Amino acid sequence: MDSAILSLLGAFLLSILGLFAFIWSLRKGLLVENPRGAGVIFARGEIGQVDDPALADPALRQLQDASSAREGPPTGADAGELRDRIDADRSSAFPVFMFIAFACLWLLVGSAAGLTASIKLHAPDWLTDEAWLGFGRLRAVHTNAVFYGWVSNACIAVILWLLPRLLRTRLAGAGWAMLGGSLLNAGVAAGIGAIASGWSDGMEFLEIPWQIDVFIFGGIALVILPALYTLADRKVEHLYVSVWYFVASLLWIAVLFLVGNLPGVHVGVQQATTNWWFGHNVLGLWFTPVSVGAIYYFLPKVLGRPVVSYNLSLLGFWTLAFFYPQVGGHHLIGGPVPGWLTTLSIVQSVMMVIPVVAFSINQGGTLWGRMRVAIYSPTLRFMMFGGLMYFASSVEGSIEALRSVNRVAHFTHFTVAHAHLGAYSFVTMVMFGAIYFMLPRVLAWEWPYPKLITLHFWLAALGGLLYVIPLSIGGWLQGLAMLDASRPFIDSVTVTMPYLEWRSAAGAMLTAGHLVFVGHFFAMALRFGPHRAGAALFWSPPQAGIAHGK
Repeated sequence: MDSAILSLLGAFLLSILGLFAFIWSLRKGLLVENPRGAGVIFARGEIGQVDDPALADPALRQLQDASSAREGPPTGADAGELRDRIDADRSSAFPVFMFIAFACLWLLVGSAAGLTASIKLHAPDWLTDEAWLGFGRLRAVHTNAVFYGWVSNACIAVILWLLPRLLRTRLAGAGWAMLGGSLLNAGVAAGIGAIASGWSDGMEFLEIPWQIDVFIFGGIALVILPALYTLADRKVEHLYVSVWYFVASLLWIAVLFLVGNLPGVHVGVQQATTNWWFGHNVLGLWFTPVSVGAIYYFLPKVLGRPVVSYNLSLLGFWTLAFFYPQVGGHHLIGGPVPGWLTTLSIVQSVMMVIPVVAFSINQGGTLWGRMRVAIYSPTLRFMMFGGLMYFASSVEGSIEALRSVNRVAHFTHFTVAHAHLGAYSFVTMVMFGAIYFMLPRVLAWEWPYPKLITLHFWLAALGGLLYVIPLSIGGWLQGLAMLDASRPFIDSVTVTMPYLEWRSAAGAMLTAGHLVFVGHFFAMALRFGPHRAGAALFWSPPQAGIAHGK
C-alpha cells in the first residue's frame, strides 16, 4: 500500500476516533448546555463589562453604554482573578510581541511579492531582467511568506497569549517558545531565499526544500512544548472551547508538516494526493481552528456576554475534526486518482456545512440585538467580518467541491479568489482584530492613532471584497471559455484581463492597509504619538488602579 493511501487512511481513522469521542461525550452528558463553561473566560462579576483595549476612554464608555442599555450595568470584577490574568499576560508578553513583530515583517514581504506577481499577470513584460522576479518564483515567495510567515506567526501569538489567560496560569517555558520562533522564522527566511534563487521542492505550499523544513518543524515543536506544559499546569477545572481549538491546531500542523515534507516518500500521483491533503488541511486544521477559537474568545469578551450556546461551539469543534481532513481531495477531481477518494472528499466537503452553520448560529445569536456595538469596537468589527467570511468561504467551498461546479471552476482564477476569501477575508481579518486587542495589554500602551485602525479596516474589508468578487467572475468566465471547444484557448486568457486588473487594484488597497497596520504597530512599539494608557487598564471599580505591568 503506497504512502498517500496510508496517510489518507490514517487521517480517516483519526476522524472516526473523533466521531466516537463525540458520541461518548454525548452519552456522558458533556454536551448538556453549560453556562458555567461559556463564562469561564470572565472573572467573577465581570460578565456585563465590555473590553476592547483598542479603544480610547470616551469610545470605551460609549461601548459600555451601548452594551449596558440592553443588559444592565456590570457588578464589578473580582480583583484577585484580574491579578491572575495580569500575571498570565506578563508571562507571555515578550514571546507574543516577538511573534507579532515577525508576523508584521512577513506580511510586508508577502504583500510586496503578491502585488508584484498580480501585476505581472496582466503586464508580463514588467520586471523581467532577473529570474527571481519571474511570476513563478514570486508567487511561491508570496504564498510561503503569507502562510508560514504572517499567518503562522500571528496564530502562534494568539495561542501563546490566550492559553495562559484561559487556563489562568503563567506561560510555561516562554524561552523555549522564543527559541522555537527563532528557528521557525530563520527557516522561513532561508526557505523564501531558496525559492527566489530557484531551489524548490516544486509542490504548491510545499516549495521550501526539506533540508530547510527541518528548522521550521523544529520551531513548531519547540512552540508546542510550552503550550502543553501550560495546559498541564492549568488552574481551571473546565477547558474552554478555544483551548480545544488551539491545542488541536498545534498538534495537527505538526503532523501535517512532518508528513507532507518527508523526503523521497511521496512520488507521482501519490505526491499530488499528499500535496492537496496538506495544502487544504493547512487552512482547515491550522488557520481555521486558531481563527475560530480566537472569535470564540474575543467576540464574547468584547461584548461582555458569554456565547449563546456553548454546546454548538463544541459541536463545531468535533465536526470540524471529523469532516475536514479529507476535504483536499476535491482538487484532484478528474485526475488519475481512485474514484472513491474524490467522492469521499466531496462528501466531506459538503458535510463541512455542519460546523460552519453551528458556528454561524452561535455568532449570530451572541450578536443578536448587539450589532450596533460594532460601531464602537474595532476588534468586534474585524471579528464580525471574519466570522461572516468564514461562513461565505466555507459554503462556497462546499459548493465548489461538487463535480458540476468543479468542472468549470477548477484550474481557473475562481480557485484563487476562493482561497483569498478564506485565507484573507476570514483568517487574516481575525488575526488583525486579535492583534488590535492583544497589543495594548502586551505593551501596556494604547494604539496611538485610533483613526488608523478604522482606515485599516475599510482598506482590508473593501480591498478583500474587491479582490474576491471580480476575480470570481473572471475565473468563472475563464472556465466556460476553456470548456468551449469552438473557442481558441487564448480566449480564456483575454477574457480574464479586466478582472486581473481589478485584482491588482484590490491588491494595492490591501498593501496600503498593511502599511498602515505595520506602521501603526511600530509607532506603538516605539512609543510614538500621543501618550495614552487608559483602555489598557483592567476595568474594576474597587481596584481602578490595576493595570497591566503595574
